[in-house]
Amino acid sequence: MTTPVVGIDIGGTKTAAALVDRAGRVLERREAPTPARSGPGAVLDAAARLATDLLGATAGPVGVGTAGTVDPATGGIRYATDSLPGWTGTPVADALAARLGRGVRVTNDVNAAALGECWAGAAQPGADGHQQHMSTVPSGAGLGGAVVRNGRVEAGARGAAGEVGHLPAPGAERLRCGCGRYGHLEAIASGSGLAAAYRIESGARVSGRTVADRATAGDEVAQRVVERAGTALGAALAGLVALLDPDAVLVAGGAAGALLPAASGAYSAEVPAGWADVALLPATLGADAVVVGAARLAIDEDDIERSTG
Repeated sequence: MTTPVVGIDIGGTKTAAALVDRAGRVLERREAPTPARSGPGAVLDAAARLATDLLGATAGPVGVGTAGTVDPATGGIRYATDSLPGWTGTPVADALAARLGRGVRVTNDVNAAALGECWAGAAQPGADGHQQHMSTVPSGAGLGGAVVRNGRVEAGARGAAGEVGHLPAPGAERLRCGCGRYGHLEAIASGSGLAAAYRIESGARVSGRTVADRATAGDEVAQRVVERAGTALGAALAGLVALLDPDAVLVAGGAAGALLPAASGAYSAEVPAGWADVALLPATLGADAVVVGAARLAIDEDDIERSTG
């Protein structure tokens, strides 16, 4: 079947929907602010409105990548932070299916981004058809991870496999993670971590993106913060490679560009010799990664339905 599918990206600040063809190319895109403070119903309504504009050209299920930990069996939210108030417990798959009149398949947004990159981005299968087995660590406001094997996300028992952000990280002892505890990798190697560390050292309250920009411009405090964060990230990823034995590790997200130089150096220094050929790669899909990966979910579900129908 060559009919395009719709992928949805529900985030704490914005929601996007895209019409994606069977080669992973975005044909049309819609985007709007996420009405997070208005509650889950308003968030779902906004997502449904964006998707409805695109559904006329499609058949079959819709895919969704969303913030929060997703129960792989139900498509509901097991846990979410305050970026989407009340999101925990929301039956996203069922609620959107009722709004859209078709099946909906849901995964975490980081999982969706990883799936998108494996399908149509930096970690596509090689010429021999081999599918990358990889870990991805989007480094934006928070820090998450995912594992994709043979084109499928490995969800784990609770839908949270690959969540590297909560690994202990040297240098993060004074920094608070999004989960509420201190000393985790997310607390140092994410956009919010860069902002917090810069505030401690300089007293200035700026965004993580601003810290990265100031580092590039020569701000010595910002450079120290970015170097420390990148080093922590790279060392953690080297350990992750020894644990998971992937073909590649992909780093994505808003802070990735700033962190990659230091992360690459620490990664190369720490990765065990047996895994020295496992590349640390920058992502290529940018803001489209989640919608493309969500569309891939929809295609997989469509294939399952047709094969069993």
